[in-house]
Parts: sequence; structure tokens; C-alpha cells
Amino acid sequence: MQKDQLFTRRRMLLAGVAALGAAGTAGVIMAGGEETGRTAAAPVAGPQARQALKPSAFRLQPLTGYGPPRTAPRRLKVRDEPILQVSGRGRHMVLTFDDGPNPEYTPHILDTLAKYRVRAMFFVCGECVVENRELLARMADEGHVVGNHTWTHPLLTELNRREIRSEMESTSDAIEDAYGERPQWFRAPYGAWNRAAFQLGAQMGMEPMAWTVDTTDWMEPGTDTIVDRVESGAAPGVVVLSHDAGGDRSQTVRAIREWLPYLIDSGYHLTVPPRRA
Repeated sequence: MQKDQLFTRRRMLLAGVAALGAAGTAGVIMAGGEETGRTAAAPVAGPQARQALKPSAFRLQPLTGYGPPRTAPRRLKVRDEPILQVSGRGRHMVLTFDDGPNPEYTPHILDTLAKYRVRAMFFVCGECVVENRELLARMADEGHVVGNHTWTHPLLTELNRREIRSEMESTSDAIEDAYGERPQWFRAPYGAWNRAAFQLGAQMGMEPMAWTVDTTDWMEPGTDTIVDRVESGAAPGVVVLSHDAGGDRSQTVRAIREWLPYLIDSGYHLTVPPRRA
């Protein structure tokens, strides 16, 4: 809990940075994946899910160093700003969760998403991945998209290029080991982007994603407040930011059980970006 408390203090100090990181004009991604709703079929897991194992067997797998060499990611065009929204016909939205995985809160969020047959994006921290690899295996098996959120959740604008590369590269390695493939998406902690983060992310085959609606659940404002921020902020193309770690996320767990069925009943399709070849 000491690490969770530290995350909370750091987030409160840097709230202004996060707001600035999400406020500017940015790119748009096309909505992809299966549209979801109350009558939709169960989510189809992505190709990486074939590598997901039951936890009991998962922990017995050899380290990546003993397996086949990693394939180099396809380099992308370097963006100047992160992606903030999705585009496409209909009322599409993307749900994202940061800072996990956490064994106390992430399973409850995954259970709720499974109940409503919804896929989401999880931007994970490497130091949490190595302690909860079975949760990434479950994400893969249930078709969720996993993105890179650095190893220790630092403020990237205070690091040099070598340090930023280490934070990002080590996390991508851990995600590949646990999830089955390297991440195609990156989110800067606190929404604090710099040129090095954009350049290194593109070199590693990751597109930068920010958010449109911040639930501010990291401030623990109360379940009703979180619900209201999602429901009042809902609109076509919106990317919602929530958290499944970094503090007490019991309010987030309770809130998603309320706002998720509301979004579905309101005609929204919760999607994930299409997987790039």
C-alpha cells in the first residue's frame, strides 16, 4: 500500500500536468474491434490470446531469453501530439485503465467488462506486470488491448532520453512475456509528453494515446462523482480514462458497474483500436 499511497500523492501534485497533456488538439484513430452491446456475441480474443495460459502453468514458462529472438517492431511515423479520440460511424467510445495490473482491483474490472461483453485498453506499468503476469494472460484471453505505461510511472519530462528508453523498452519486454505480443500503444504517465517519448514510441512500434474524459478517480472523489463524469462526458469518439491501480480503486470498481450498463443502454459501442499487422 506504500507504493499506492506514493502514486496517489504524485498524481495530486501533478494533476495540472495531466490536464495539460490531454487538453490540446490531437490525432484521431479509427474505431475498430467488435462493437459491443447487450446482445453482442462474447468478445473474440486477439491473436495473442492463443499464447495465454492458465495461471498454474503460466508461472512455469521459461524466461524470454531462452525462447526465440524478438521480432523488431515496425517503425511508425513520429507524431507531434497524442491521439485523443476515435472516429467511425455510430456512437463509438474507448474505455482505458491505467497503472495496473493490480490483484485487488483489476479482476473486478475484468469481471464487469466480461459481464457486458466489452473489450477495453489497459495501459500497464512494467513493475506491476512482473508481479501479476496471470492478469495479462487473462486480458489476452478475453481480447483486451494492453498498452505501455512505462516501468515505474515517472514524469518523462524529467528524464533523459536513455532513461525514457529504458522505462519504455523494459515494459514492452515484460508485456510481451506475459501477454503474448509487444504493445502497439503507449501512454505517458500524467499525460506529460515530450519529443523523446513520441520518437522512441514510434521506433518501438507504438502509437501515443491520451484521453478525452478523465474520471479523476485517482482523486477518489466518490463513486457518484465518477459515474457522473463518465455519463456526462459520453459522446461519439470519446476515450475515457480510469485507473485500476495506483491507490484505492474501490470507487472505480463500483462506478463501472453503474456507468457501463448506462452507456450500453444509451446506444454506445465500446470498442478497441484495430490491431496493426
